[in-house]
Amino acid sequence: MRIPRIYVPQPLSDGDIVHLPEQAGEHLARVLRLEAGHPLVLFNGDGGEFTARLASLAKRSVTAQVLEARAADRESPLQLTLAQGVARGEKMDWILQKATELGVSRIIPVVTERTEVRLDEERAERRLSHWHQVIASACEQCGRNRLPQVTPPIKLAAWAGQLGADPAARYALLPEGDQSLASITSLPHGAILTVGPEGGFSDQDEAILRNAGFKGLRLGPRILRTETAGIAALAALQAIAGDLGG
Repeated sequence: MRIPRIYVPQPLSDGDIVHLPEQAGEHLARVLRLEAGHPLVLFNGDGGEFTARLASLAKRSVTAQVLEARAADRESPLQLTLAQGVARGEKMDWILQKATELGVSRIIPVVTERTEVRLDEERAERRLSHWHQVIASACEQCGRNRLPQVTPPIKLAAWAGQLGADPAARYALLPEGDQSLASITSLPHGAILTVGPEGGFSDQDEAILRNAGFKGLRLGPRILRTETAGIAALAALQAIAGDLGG
């Protein structure tokens, strides 16, 4: 029997009765048709998780009783940041979901010269809230107890200018990059990957990244879509220096 995992963004302690998020409660009650007493796992993003059980299932409120805390560290030892050119619609959701499953530590949505998605302040705030929900859902599915950070969208030049002396290796995914994956053998300080939007990086974007210390990284002889490139690179780097390599 698979035990549902639910993200509850609040402090949790043994014995607490907590109201589950509305969407999660509705899924448990109406889709899975679970009954009171069914086991659950709750986590709040602090790193651990809690055994729990369904306490009540009312029409507008589903509650759970927290039973016991337990340690469960499923984070990658490799610190990876994905700076992703904001992609259209569901592509961005897919990228966030898969990057979370692959253990990314932080996701920076960047606005480049060729970014087609235009977000004013209100739309950016709504989109950020939605992205956080996508990441939380991915953590529920894959077993992570820490949510990777996702930041508000930021212009590429402004973000690159903030990096300072960060020791992480810096790679811009470019079809004609001068470095290949085979040349990477270790990443003692982690890595920062940048991926362009649907139209790729412009010459101006590439100049910004080169000036910030990024090396061009090619993934092979084929040109990958924006929703494929970063995910492929994350998986490869986890295999080389992270938790997918054994």
